[in-house]
Amino acid sequence: MSEQSIEERLKSLQIELPTVSEPAAKYANCMIVNGLLFVSGKGPAGNPKGKLGIDYTTEDGYRFARLAGLEVLAVLKDTLGSLDRVKRAVKIQGFVNAGPDFEEHHKVLNGYSDLLFEVFGESKGNHARSVLGAVSLRNNLPVVVDSIFEVDATA
Repeated sequence: MSEQSIEERLKSLQIELPTVSEPAAKYANCMIVNGLLFVSGKGPAGNPKGKLGIDYTTEDGYRFARLAGLEVLAVLKDTLGSLDRVKRAVKIQGFVNAGPDFEEHHKVLNGYSDLLFEVFGESKGNHARSVLGAVSLRNNLPVVVDSIFEVDATA
């Protein structure tokens, strides 16, 4: 029996990817170097504004990180033509716009990590990661993520 394609998995999970967002300044959405695809920082669709621990809860942050992850997946699909060309997630980094007493940055970034496991499975979705608290982020976004994937760059 053949393995389910990523497109089929997205449908079974009822996940729809957003339209690819344009970079917020003068840079590329992504770059491929030696089989690694580096995705620039992406925030959640809808451009919510505010800080975790002040304006939003940890649960809100989890949802925002997941939405930012969907933005990343949209860039991958647009760049590669198919998410099946992703060999594995390598590293994700999250930046959480948080109040000074907020301590659940790691729980926020789980929103993106969980998405990668759902979409790519355990072997391709497992990744290294870092999460940092930020005193501010562009446009006052609550979360921004950037990512590195190993991809089939030959197709």
